[in-house]
Amino acid sequence: MWASVQDAITQLVGTSVGSMSFWERILYLIGKYGPSYLEGAGNTLLIAIISTAIGCVIGLGVGIVQTIPVSKKDNAAKRFVVRFFQALLRIYVEVFRGTPMMIQAVFIYYGAAQMFNIYMGTMSAAFFIVSINTGAYMAETVRGGILSVDPGQTEGAKAIGMTHVQTMMSVILPQTLRNIMPQIGNNLIINIKDTCVLSVISVVELFFVHKGVAGALYTYFESATITMVIYLTMTLVCAKLLRWWEKKMDGSDSYDLATTDTLAHTTGMYNYPGQGSPYDERSLEHKTNGGVDHV
Repeated sequence: MWASVQDAITQLVGTSVGSMSFWERILYLIGKYGPSYLEGAGNTLLIAIISTAIGCVIGLGVGIVQTIPVSKKDNAAKRFVVRFFQALLRIYVEVFRGTPMMIQAVFIYYGAAQMFNIYMGTMSAAFFIVSINTGAYMAETVRGGILSVDPGQTEGAKAIGMTHVQTMMSVILPQTLRNIMPQIGNNLIINIKDTCVLSVISVVELFFVHKGVAGALYTYFESATITMVIYLTMTLVCAKLLRWWEKKMDGSDSYDLATTDTLAHTTGMYNYPGQGSPYDERSLEHKTNGGVDHV
């Protein structure tokens, strides 16, 4: 199928790249290297989406460990273990946030082979590198999201006998997840763009394809234009989908307050609406029954 598209474009613009106009060269590149561009874009999306998901899991675990409370009442063994792992994870976060991903890719891909005789495939290395890099950023995002929840909610959960794990799972983390959703989306969009640095270890992603095409025909500007449009399309679509997901998590804007809580009624916390107001259930019942009150 693509061969017929390529033949049609070749008949339209010819094969002499040097004599073509700017737009004709773009059409020629699309016809000749379209499948390669699509393969690179697919690999870029695959690496970005899967690595962002894995990075979120890593960041969630690291963020939770970093916020585990330790007090003098705890036994010495617990204090040592918690503080040791918190220090270790802090080093991990600072190292991967403080160094460029390109250097991390070179260090891990070639260093693992040279020092430990671990030879990773380029795609496996790409998933690993982007995941742990994203995990470092997400760890701080999760930690900030947990700390942003009102401490009174934690105190209230403990007051009714909930453990730390129950409090985190049922009270803190659901709110944290909603609070950090914009940052998760931001990390995904950043990863779509930043996968281009993986070309340094020969990962066949979109920028790697661009370099190959531009080097073969010396069409740097035309190939860069195609590549930029593809990147922009991917990021805009992902941003739109993430905004839709955020709205779904917000739920409906229309809701009814629960007024059947007997505790609220008996303690005086519930105020009945005024007689005849649109919110007066007695008024609504009166209208439903045709204006006749039943004793």
